[in-house]
Amino acid sequence: MRIATWNVNSIRTRVGRVVDWLERENIDVLAMQETKCRPDQFPYAEFERAGYEVVTHGFNQWNGVAFASKHEMTEITHSFDEMPGFGKPVKGQDQGTGPEGDPLEARALGVTVGDLRLWSLYVPNGRGIDDPHFDYKLRWLEALRKNAEAWIGADPDLPLALMGDWNIAPLPSDMGDPQFVEGRSTHVSVPERQMFESFSSVVSDPVRELVPDEYTFWDYQAGRFQKDEGMRIDFILGSQAFTDAVTGASIHRDERRGDGPSDHVPVVVDIDLSLVAETFDDEDDRPMVF
Repeated sequence: MRIATWNVNSIRTRVGRVVDWLERENIDVLAMQETKCRPDQFPYAEFERAGYEVVTHGFNQWNGVAFASKHEMTEITHSFDEMPGFGKPVKGQDQGTGPEGDPLEARALGVTVGDLRLWSLYVPNGRGIDDPHFDYKLRWLEALRKNAEAWIGADPDLPLALMGDWNIAPLPSDMGDPQFVEGRSTHVSVPERQMFESFSSVVSDPVRELVPDEYTFWDYQAGRFQKDEGMRIDFILGSQAFTDAVTGASIHRDERRGDGPSDHVPVVVDIDLSLVAETFDDEDDRPMVF
């Protein structure tokens, strides 16, 4: 099974590229971020023609997360416990509120595929280290980590993956954009990197081991891609049960080329389902072919 994450930076703008890539690379499940549309605006038909079902969560032209899958998705969840909110409510949309009463943004979507528990996550940017959005980012990540600890604590054998745009470059080698100054800019500040590191108690990065040096994002401005001044900020972090089943990984740099690309590229892992769990092993229980 091939599982991927991709910040598509507007699915309505890039649906052709995304679906073409899904078919070409034979992806089973794709987590998407920054879809920038409401569910009623999502281009379902293109995915359905390619054999994918879609679940999506979004309120307007900002944020938004989704999954496209060849296989049934269940236990669909639009937020995690104590997820903080931010900003003002979207007119006409029932967003729900966080623990402090702020409206929840469309930044988290959880689904179950077989025995895999998968999350598409669009971590807040932070904007600036003195901006209220930065504190929101840290609180959002702290709530996510506590949930991940609880999920694994309740089921140590859970094959869990936290996938998406984390908006953090955790290592010095992950930041090649000269606009970002370590310790003074978002994405490379000490609190963000410490927060990212705190997830290591429950999840690890199987892609890093197999693809140690590659970026996943290049800004559109100042020829960043041509100069290879990028960042590694998109990750698939897995629990022990998930990571043990990973047999391969890749970062698809070429998707940053050509006409109308996203500023992010896909990150992919290959999973050996025989190492995951019983649901996929019993042929009588799974009518679909993997």
